[in-house]
Amino acid sequence: MVAKQERTGMSEAPKRRGGWLGWLIVILIVAAGAWWLFGRETKQQARPPQSATPVTVAAAAKQDVPLTVDALGTVAATNSITVRSQVTGTLTQILFTEGQEVKAGDVLARIDDRSYRAALDSAIAKQAYDEAQLENARVDLRRYQTLVRSQGVTQQSVDTQRAQVAMYEAQVRQDIASVDSARVDLDHTTIRSPIDGRVGIRAVDAGNLVSSTDTDGIVTISQLRPIVVTFSLPQQDLPRVKAAQAAGPVPVRTVPDAGATDQTVREGRISTIDNSIDSTTGTIKVKSSFPNDDAALWPGAFINVRVQLEIRRNVLTVPIVAIQRGPDGAFVFVVKQDNTIEKRVVKISVQTAELAVIGEGLNEGERVVTSGALRLTPGSKVSVSGQ
Repeated sequence: MVAKQERTGMSEAPKRRGGWLGWLIVILIVAAGAWWLFGRETKQQARPPQSATPVTVAAAAKQDVPLTVDALGTVAATNSITVRSQVTGTLTQILFTEGQEVKAGDVLARIDDRSYRAALDSAIAKQAYDEAQLENARVDLRRYQTLVRSQGVTQQSVDTQRAQVAMYEAQVRQDIASVDSARVDLDHTTIRSPIDGRVGIRAVDAGNLVSSTDTDGIVTISQLRPIVVTFSLPQQDLPRVKAAQAAGPVPVRTVPDAGATDQTVREGRISTIDNSIDSTTGTIKVKSSFPNDDAALWPGAFINVRVQLEIRRNVLTVPIVAIQRGPDGAFVFVVKQDNTIEKRVVKISVQTAELAVIGEGLNEGERVVTSGALRLTPGSKVSVSGQ
C-alpha cells in the first residue's frame, strides 16, 4: 500500500512541473508581444511627421497673347547717297561740317564756275544772232510772197526762201537747247544736298579738281529718319507674315541686349517682303521701317527684332515654367485645395517665350506649380510660398 502511494506521488510531480513550464512559456510569449508593440508605438511617436515641399504657384488665367518671331536684323539708311560733282572743275568751297544734319536743297560745296558762265553767255549770244537771222529771213519770205503774185520773182525763189526760214528756226531751237545745257552746267557748279540726312566724312578738300568720274565723290549723305531694318525669316513663316500683312500693319519691335545700357524698345512696321526666297538658306528677306526720331538706330548695326504676327484673344495661359514633359506628353502639377498635388496632362495650343496657351486639361483659376516641381509626385503635400 505504501509502495502504491509512493508511485502515485512520483507520477504527479512531473505533471506539476509540466504545467508550470507551459504557463511560463505563455507568459514569455505575452511579454515579448507586449514589448514589441510598445517599441513600435515608441518608434512611431519618435518619428517626425512628413514635411510639406515648398513651391511657388501661378493661377491659370485668360488673356490676349501676341504670337511673335525673333530675328537678327541689320540697320541701314533709308537712302544713302554719294554726292559727286556733275561737272569738272576746281572745288572752291566746302560749305558743310562733317556729321551735320542737312535738308534737301542745302548748298554743300561750290566749283569754280567762270568757264561755265562764259559758255552760257556764248550760247545766249549765239541764240540772239540766229534769232536775228531768222527774223530777216522771214521778212524776205513775206516780200517774195508779195512779188510772186506780180511775177516779180519766181516761185522757186519763194520756195528757197521758205526753206531758209525753216533752217533758221531749227537753228534757233538748237541755240535754245544749248543755252539750257549751259545753264544746267553752270547750276551744277553749286552742289546741293538731294535729300534730308546726315553728312558723313568728306572725301576731298577745297582746291581739288573734281569730276563726275570720281568714285569716292565728295561726301555721302544718309537718311536716318526714318531708318530701315532688314532681317531674314524661315520660309515656313512666309504664309504667316503675308496673312498678317493682309490684316493690317505688322508691328516690329527691337529687343535690347541684356547687358545694353539703353533698354528702350523701339517700334516699327514691316514695309515690304522680298520677291523671292533665298534657295541657299531657305529664308525670306523682310524690310521694316522705324521712325528713329532720336537717331538711336545707326546704319550698319546688328539688332534683335521681334515681329508680331497675330494675337490670340482671351485664351487660357500659364507661365511656360509650369509646363513639365513626360512619357504622356506635357503636364502640369495642380495644387488642390488641401495643398496636395495632382498631375494633370494638358494640351498646349501654342507657346511663347513666357507663356503657354492651354487648349485642354486645365480650368481658369486652377493653381499650377511654377518652381519646386522636381521633388513632387502625385499626392505630395506642398506649402505654397506667400500663403
